[in-house]
Amino acid sequence: MSIDKVRVYFKQFGMENRILEPVLSSATVELAAKALQCEPERIAKSLAFKGEEQPFLVITAGTKRVDNKKFKEQFKIKAKMLSPEETKELIGHEVGGVCPFAVNPGVRVYLDISLQPFATVFPACGSSNSAIELTVPELEKYAKFTAWVDVCKPD
Repeated sequence: MSIDKVRVYFKQFGMENRILEPVLSSATVELAAKALQCEPERIAKSLAFKGEEQPFLVITAGTKRVDNKKFKEQFKIKAKMLSPEETKELIGHEVGGVCPFAVNPGVRVYLDISLQPFATVFPACGSSNSAIELTVPELEKYAKFTAWVDVCKPD
């Protein structure tokens, strides 16, 4: 199970006990916000895209939507999300628990600037009822991100 991979990943940093496993599902932004009792925009949503060579993740604030024009300017390709089957195979996590931790080798992680205003955010941890509260600098560190990007629509 993906949450087990993520738990092992965080254990090397002594952080496995920070993983939250609410009883309620956190498979969508709305469900996660309710389960974690936080604002939906603080859910760090992981979006899986097809790359020219390798798939990649873009982590955005929960209420944001990708702007196709900005995405194409940033990545030089059309935004095409992976199917649920492709996501599990290529990223290493199932839809509903996709996160930037313990991903398959070669998967790049980009953080969208929509996350920057928040003191802490809640990315998933590999299952449909898991998350971890991280500061943005912690997210940068543990997601092993490639770069900050600006690919979301303005409010």
